[in-house]
Amino acid sequence: MKIICFTLFSCFVFLSPSVAQPVTSVARLPVTAKRPVTDTYFGKTVVDNYRWLEDMNSQETKDWFKSQGDYTNAVLNQIPGRDKLIQQFVDYDKLLTVRYGEIKKRGNRYFYRKTLPSEKAGKLYVREGKTGKETLLFDPLAYGKGKTYLMTAFTPDSDGKKLVIGLQEGGAELSTVRTMDVVTKTFGPESITAVFGGEVSWLPDNNGFLYTPNNSMDTKDPQGNLNTKGRLHKLGTDPTNNPDLFSIEKNPDFGIKPDQYPIMFYSDDQTQVYGYLGTVDRRTTAWVAPASEVGKSTIGWKRLCTVTDSVTSFIKLGDQLFLQSVKGAPNGRILVTDATNPNPATATVLLPESKQNITRMASSKDFLFVILSDGINEKIRQYDPHTRQWTDVPVPGTGTMGIEFYDAPRSNDAIVYSTSWNDPGTIYDYNPETRKLVTSTFHVPMNYPGVADLVVEEVEIPSHDGTMVPLSIIYKKGLKRDGSAACLMNGYGAYGMSGTPYFSRRNLALLNRGVVLAETHPRGGSEKGQAWYKAGYKTTKPNTWKDFIASGEYLVKNGYTSAGKLVGMGTSAGGILIGRAITERPDLFAAAISNVSCSNALRMENSPNGPINAAEFGTVNDSTECMALYEMDAFNHVKEGTSYPAVICVGGWNDPRVIAWQPGKLAAALQNASTSGKPVLMQVNYDNGHFTEDKTVSFRNFANMFAFGLWQAGHPDFQPIKEVVRK
Repeated sequence: MKIICFTLFSCFVFLSPSVAQPVTSVARLPVTAKRPVTDTYFGKTVVDNYRWLEDMNSQETKDWFKSQGDYTNAVLNQIPGRDKLIQQFVDYDKLLTVRYGEIKKRGNRYFYRKTLPSEKAGKLYVREGKTGKETLLFDPLAYGKGKTYLMTAFTPDSDGKKLVIGLQEGGAELSTVRTMDVVTKTFGPESITAVFGGEVSWLPDNNGFLYTPNNSMDTKDPQGNLNTKGRLHKLGTDPTNNPDLFSIEKNPDFGIKPDQYPIMFYSDDQTQVYGYLGTVDRRTTAWVAPASEVGKSTIGWKRLCTVTDSVTSFIKLGDQLFLQSVKGAPNGRILVTDATNPNPATATVLLPESKQNITRMASSKDFLFVILSDGINEKIRQYDPHTRQWTDVPVPGTGTMGIEFYDAPRSNDAIVYSTSWNDPGTIYDYNPETRKLVTSTFHVPMNYPGVADLVVEEVEIPSHDGTMVPLSIIYKKGLKRDGSAACLMNGYGAYGMSGTPYFSRRNLALLNRGVVLAETHPRGGSEKGQAWYKAGYKTTKPNTWKDFIASGEYLVKNGYTSAGKLVGMGTSAGGILIGRAITERPDLFAAAISNVSCSNALRMENSPNGPINAAEFGTVNDSTECMALYEMDAFNHVKEGTSYPAVICVGGWNDPRVIAWQPGKLAAALQNASTSGKPVLMQVNYDNGHFTEDKTVSFRNFANMFAFGLWQAGHPDFQPIKEVVRK
């Protein structure tokens, strides 16, 4: 066990912004008992000293998290510069005078989320016409007395007269959905709980909607995500009687697994309904039926695709169904088949595989759009089914491109945007018929300090096996490549999700302090297509953290930073990356940020959201995959008597994706094992889940993590006058 205490200079110091402030003593690091539990996995013996922390209903466990959180807050509160960093986040946020999001048109009404700098979360507005007078429809922060609600989603019906609004508390994402009359701004009697993300699909007649609820609002309920059912709600009826339309029970011959979400939704033109199995496997399993089948005692489903078809998304446009597929094409290709009788095996190749990776597919009323990537930079192409011609969408700039639609089934009007590491981006209105871009009414000019001085380098570096791995490096002009700069290196590498360029005001606050930022692109993402994803998946997962380590070695070798100033960060599934990086190469890092992290992979299936993720990481029920899980398990690779870097683990108490005991067990193991004398903290966010829209909570959370890392990396803005870490 380590105790962190701070001593004061014996003389008085005049405090000014340029002088580090003295810190006071903090309470002792809470003791964590070891209670060994031994398991044998296919002949391999594994001892778990902290299994008792998995019982989140135990008062002892709750007390442990509370004491760890209190201790962490006491330490973080003593770091000079933390509060100034929060204020810098606030100041930069004020420079964007208004933020618009999720703009949806129905009839002549435009619905959107709008957030002002003075507000910690967005409100729902509507305006008649794109430039009409706006009206406040709903303020989630004023919804419940004594509680803080946020709006997870809002879904207007096709004529813009009614809305379904999803509401959640404390970042839980499990939402209560309510219906609202747009004219009167009044809620209907319905209150349906435990709808993940608050998403629904309206019926064609706007008299009800399809949805899939969890079994419980408790994010820690082990049965909450299992054997869920796709249901139908008719407005004005009792939700407790909502019929089951799509589930294991309703469709026993479909091979639906308990951990798969049976989700139903309509095609954009609402002529077809789809039954889709929600899982982390990118290969889709889905069925299709005429929309008229909904409401019948049994829907006449027809198979659309299965995992062996390797279809990752599909879109109906007219009488054709467009399929994004990676079967025999690791970079992806676009197929087209008959929408009424779809057959991926006989579908026609519309867009062949190329050197660029197809990342997304979307459609407006008459056009299909495809986004392609070279690994970092994207471009958008459009296809006209009438002329059968492909053309590029003329979006200025480089980086990440996006396209969204005001009212896809009834209009071609689109919003197009671009962003990159050093460009906040521009929002355009786009007409695919004329291929003309104009700056959107919803674009708000942004002018942030220091952006013009940012330098971006996109390089490829050799990994442990010689594979060339992309690495994005961002820093302020004038960087001395002598290893003296602190560097925050981030990574993810899972689910085929790529580290595409984005502009961040939080990152800018660090860059303007001389911090180097590095975004790694390890295998497990899709920067180089499906093959890149599969090279960091289950048994090949070690490539993910080894690519991350190689990126850090490159930064040190080339003088961007040094091992004493390198801070590694991984979030969620990126917890595997950062956890195994510091357990394999503890000497490479000054500090690590393990944020809402998967840290105990061998036990993930014992958490509420664990079973569904077995498709990505593996299951302990398979001998090969079980050993792969052990290999990617950071907690089980913590070794007594090792000099580990400083570590801050972060858990969201309301997190429905990664339960808090995952980072908690890693923190406990490191606290009892490390001999470096460097702090290991467990931050517990009781007002947060996996993430939150609440700016007050988010700014505090990121400032805590960044200040901790930069303190340990020796950045002058975050140094107490003197600190002592001792046993």
